[in-house]
Amino acid sequence: MNLTYTRIEIRRALRNSRFLIFAFAFPVFLFLIQTNVFVADDDPGKDTATAVIMVNMLAFGVFFAAMSNGGRLATERAAGWQRQLRLTPLTGRSYMLGKGVTGLLLGVPVLVAVPVIAVLANGVSLDGAQWTRILLGTWLGAVPFILLGLLIGQLARPDTLQPLSMGLSLVMGFLGGMWIPVDAMPTWMQHLSPVLPSYWLTQLGRGAVTGDLSRGLGLTAAVLAAWALALGALVIGRYRKDSARA
Repeated sequence: MNLTYTRIEIRRALRNSRFLIFAFAFPVFLFLIQTNVFVADDDPGKDTATAVIMVNMLAFGVFFAAMSNGGRLATERAAGWQRQLRLTPLTGRSYMLGKGVTGLLLGVPVLVAVPVIAVLANGVSLDGAQWTRILLGTWLGAVPFILLGLLIGQLARPDTLQPLSMGLSLVMGFLGGMWIPVDAMPTWMQHLSPVLPSYWLTQLGRGAVTGDLSRGLGLTAAVLAAWALALGALVIGRYRKDSARA
């Protein structure tokens, strides 16, 4: 991996104000709104409900940050930047790995911001094992979404990528149970939810705070790993196809 290139990618992302709002501020805003609207002070399950909402907003923020690389990748493809990079010492593997690591690192701020607000504003209290599973699990669970963002960037044009990526993010976030509980959805949506990787991303953290509507850690990790392998193969295949045409 080329560290210099990765640093440049991170700086580019952080200069995008729209990205900062949606990736960092929006999850915090949604957390505060949902905990104030849907969690009553006298609710005996208040602490668990608040922790679940925190997990959901963490998943959403990391998910959105992970998908963000697709836009830059599509722009670079359209501008011929990838062809130019192939004439430099930067290898295709370093180029794509730099994109992936950037997507992973951009999820870190939301992993700090949302829990800090949850602790200070809502008194969320968890033990070390719970925090470790929630934070580390959600962070590593973003890998399939990083790869999905890269795949979309390899396939879509810049003028169609934003609505495509935004629409896909909204659908996957909603059906994944990030905004409303899966059991509150119509039956057909409840059956569809486990098909999506976004559903399993929320399960990584949810299982640390409640057994309600949560799956086992081993099964969750296996499903996300399978998604990562499949999407990774598609990303590599598409990049090689583009390289062969160049």
